[in-house]
Amino acid sequence: MQIESVSLDDYLSKIPEERQEVFRKLFDTINDNLPEGFSQGSSYGMIGWGVPLTIYPAGYHCAPGTPLPFISIASQKNFIAFYHMGMYAKPDLLDWFVNEFPKYSKRKLDMGKSCVRFKKMDDIPFELLAEISKKMTVQDWIDCYEANFKK
Repeated sequence: MQIESVSLDDYLSKIPEERQEVFRKLFDTINDNLPEGFSQGSSYGMIGWGVPLTIYPAGYHCAPGTPLPFISIASQKNFIAFYHMGMYAKPDLLDWFVNEFPKYSKRKLDMGKSCVRFKKMDDIPFELLAEISKKMTVQDWIDCYEANFKK
């Protein structure tokens, strides 16, 4: 379920009211903890942060002329999703997150390759998401991306 929007407020107005407060808190948690240089926007029906073209003119190889995506959040039909491309690309970062998760949540980790799904709004580990948001700088992400994805 993609939600087309032009801003966070526009996105929030299109998700169920009972999710709006927790979604804004998730947005603020990430936005307040990301290292300098990432820019916020919306794409692919999600709210996200990426490396702007002013810093990385090559952009995203899958969508030339667009910023390099890094973290995104989305309100899906049955859950809120947190996407972190660094966990997808760096096994040590993924291992760290998987090992830390039980310290912050009593629930089983529900995760795909880069997507963490939160079905219970009252069990989102904001402190853990703040920590993982801090772990890669813009340059770390560019280096990782070029080493793993750019051909």
